Amino acid sequence: MIIEKIIQLAIEEDLGLGDITSDNIFTPQDRARAVIVAKEDLVLCGMDIARQTFWYVDETVTFTPLKKDGEFVKKGEKVLALEGATLSILKAERTALNFMQRMSGIATASREYAEITKPYGVMMVDTRKSQPGMRKLDKYAVRCGGARNHRMSLADSVMIKDNHIAAAGSITAAVKRIKDVIGHTPKVEVEVTNTAEINEALAAGADIIMLDNMTPAQAADAVNLINGRALVEISGGINKENLAAYCEAKPDVISSGALTHSVPSKDLSLKITEYIR
Repeated sequence: MIIEKIIQLAIEEDLGLGDITSDNIFTPQDRARAVIVAKEDLVLCGMDIARQTFWYVDETVTFTPLKKDGEFVKKGEKVLALEGATLSILKAERTALNFMQRMSGIATASREYAEITKPYGVMMVDTRKSQPGMRKLDKYAVRCGGARNHRMSLADSVMIKDNHIAAAGSITAAVKRIKDVIGHTPKVEVEVTNTAEINEALAAGADIIMLDNMTPAQAADAVNLINGRALVEISGGINKENLAAYCEAKPDVISSGALTHSVPSKDLSLKITEYIR
């Protein structure tokens, strides 16, 4: 249902008032064949939403996948073939490509990050820093690239962050309040920035400790201090260049908003290959 709403909004944004160019060149009887081609090396993602986008415009368009999500595709390779009304293909083209390009960008970055963390046995995960309204697609793309998802929404897990702590008065108070209400099954994660906060979080019974915006050296010291008494997540300022240094601190998890909030889209292009008059 969420995906249908996303497609509907995207199509209405682009096609709500019609297509003044295509509508005045082609008739509903004109037909064409087309392919979508990778213009650069990438990890492909977004095939299903592309199919749904074309079918939202015209369910008679023939959609033939030539590659699959999560597959590494080289520049120049065709990823799918289309056949149908020329008007339908042209009207869905940009929206379908927008989805595929963004999702392939996220999947490609996720693959690069996950390949760095894998030899260290560290789990690479995303954050909630996704495009508004697009989180389900963004997080699916992360999984296609081989990384994993952090919480999908605020309801998924307990994460006590700086503003919770400030509003509650202390880490101890925040953890006590949540543990008094939610019972014994959910894990409690607490964000910390220094040694004193680590000790307080451990004493309060945190199950997961997030080391926020620490240097690799500070993170290594923190991991040694925690010494297995809680799972350790490192977050804040993580990028591809410093990722290996953070892995050497030996956390359990590294999270990075860079997987979704600032990844460049990958270049894919639709080409009409044949006109069928």
